[in-house]
Amino acid sequence: MKETDALIKKALKYKENGLTDHEIAEDLNVSKETAIWLLNKGKKKKPEGDLKVGWRSLGVYPSRMSFIADALCDVALEEMEKKDFDIDTVVGIAINGIPYATFVAEKLGLELAIFRAHHEKAGWFSSNYASVKGKNVVFVDDVVGTGDTFKSAIKATKTEKGTPGLCLAILNKRARDDIQGVPLRALIRARVI
Repeated sequence: MKETDALIKKALKYKENGLTDHEIAEDLNVSKETAIWLLNKGKKKKPEGDLKVGWRSLGVYPSRMSFIADALCDVALEEMEKKDFDIDTVVGIAINGIPYATFVAEKLGLELAIFRAHHEKAGWFSSNYASVKGKNVVFVDDVVGTGDTFKSAIKATKTEKGTPGLCLAILNKRARDDIQGVPLRALIRARVI
């Protein structure tokens, strides 16, 4: 119960600092339903089937993120060869996908674009990075839960006349291997049984 109490405390602190329920869920790597449960101090019925993911062991040291990016690159190259698909741009999904996407783009010698998802609106690409217009892209994020973030990125890419080719993640909490017809590959798959 200590870990749950620590999560409740962290969620309440984030709320006090102005984060939305969605932003709290993103930062804690839990579903929005679990974040709301934490904000209610665990008084209502606990949502079933969610996993809390902690990346601190990876996120503290860039060298460790680089090692993970090596594995993501290997998967991306495998998929590109299998599908005979070339990638022009790596899209890092804010916030946790950005460092991994940066390493992947560097290692593959590709452009880097940044996508900022929004829980109520379409989301947008940062104008400070590469455009996806007319490009074949691979998306990189840390965790896939509902897939909504990847769905937003796919939709925004198509709106920009780009071609979504692959979704990459470190951890997949979904049963499916695609998101709206775009292949989904992850280093680890987790299931609640």
